[in-house]
Amino acid sequence: MKLHIYTDGGSRGNPGPSATGIVIKNEEGQNVANYGEYLGKQTNNYAEYMAIISGLKKAKELGADEVDCIVDSKLVCEQLNRHWKVKEPTIQKLFIKAWNEMQQFKKVTIKHILRVGNKEADAEVNKVLDSRNM
Repeated sequence: MKLHIYTDGGSRGNPGPSATGIVIKNEEGQNVANYGEYLGKQTNNYAEYMAIISGLKKAKELGADEVDCIVDSKLVCEQLNRHWKVKEPTIQKLFIKAWNEMQQFKKVTIKHILRVGNKEADAEVNKVLDSRNM
């Protein structure tokens, strides 16, 4: 089964209160999961990586063997597609976690989209942060 994972991570301040937003759709475009998670005080890049890690784990739980990951973070996209080096130590650890999650699927694609095309995942981030009055 193939799923499409839309992820976003955000922080209010950098670092600041951070959260993830994940929307998972089936091939017909129907939502099969949408949620966000509060991360505490983190950087935006940390939140972006945690979002894709969470989305990959959830897709596996849902039974996917193939995933398209759609992200609005150019950094995450380019690093996971192995076009850019991962230099920052905290991000290196998250890269390894994400990479290990990716290995559980027959096929994984990571695609970059502009923020305007990722409104549902962005809304999940803001829902989490707004609920914490941040």
